[in-house]
Amino acid sequence: MKFAVSYSTTMFGVDPDHLAAFAQHAEACGFEGIYVPERVALTTGDTFGGTELPVTLPYGAPLDLLTYVAAATERILLGTGVLLLPYYHPVMLAKRLATIDVLSKGRMRLLTVGIGALPSEAVAAGVDFSTRGRRADEAIDVLRLLWSDEADGASYSGEFFEFKNVHSFPKPLSRLPIHVGGSSRAAARRAGLRGDGYFAGGALMGDERAAQWDLAQTMAGDRTLDYTRWGSIELTPASLEAYAAQGVTRLVVGTSSPDPSEQRDQLSAFADRFALSPSTPSTPSTPSPPS
Repeated sequence: MKFAVSYSTTMFGVDPDHLAAFAQHAEACGFEGIYVPERVALTTGDTFGGTELPVTLPYGAPLDLLTYVAAATERILLGTGVLLLPYYHPVMLAKRLATIDVLSKGRMRLLTVGIGALPSEAVAAGVDFSTRGRRADEAIDVLRLLWSDEADGASYSGEFFEFKNVHSFPKPLSRLPIHVGGSSRAAARRAGLRGDGYFAGGALMGDERAAQWDLAQTMAGDRTLDYTRWGSIELTPASLEAYAAQGVTRLVVGTSSPDPSEQRDQLSAFADRFALSPSTPSTPSTPSPPS
């Protein structure tokens, strides 16, 4: 099992010193990676999980946050949970992600993309909410094309994106994995067909969660997928066994205290409980590409 941490600027703010210190301590504890969330924009009345979202929540731009983390750390992998893919043009995004991977010496390895759940956010971004799934599918294909080594460049003709003989440099230092996040069967299907892993979210019943993971694996065929889930900072060894029995390969935990000192204590206690090793650098694997 791999363990990563989540840093949400909606809870902890965007203070650069706090972000750097949190990431450095997580790295020293031996956590594999750090994830940051995304909201592009909020509108009065937006709700998530039945709760209205305050419009003043300080959602930092995830790729900028991770670039800052990369400069302040040495080993910890960089992740998004999730990057709202339909609201980015993939040609521009390909270059940004590859640049972060190069500057971080190959640590942009936990990229997780989703399609978003707020119609008002799509309107603000100028995207038809009903098409966001198809846009995401095309964007994943475009990213992979632009990161390939085709001598004549990449060409693509789809419903939303079209270009011919385009070259995009720099390239990622090695094949850059794309994980898919979500809590629906559509997300699970997308993960199996196009992704390198499934980051399952949502408050789902056990049967539905298992069905989604089975669907992702079925769509993946003979490829092996990472299976990431949210976990508790108070996780026990017995609970860990239950996750492992479900096929989970990575757990992402978040601290429950707004106090930096208590956050460090919680991360340290978790690392001690599961004997994380800070002396072992995180070496990203190179998954087989989706067919």
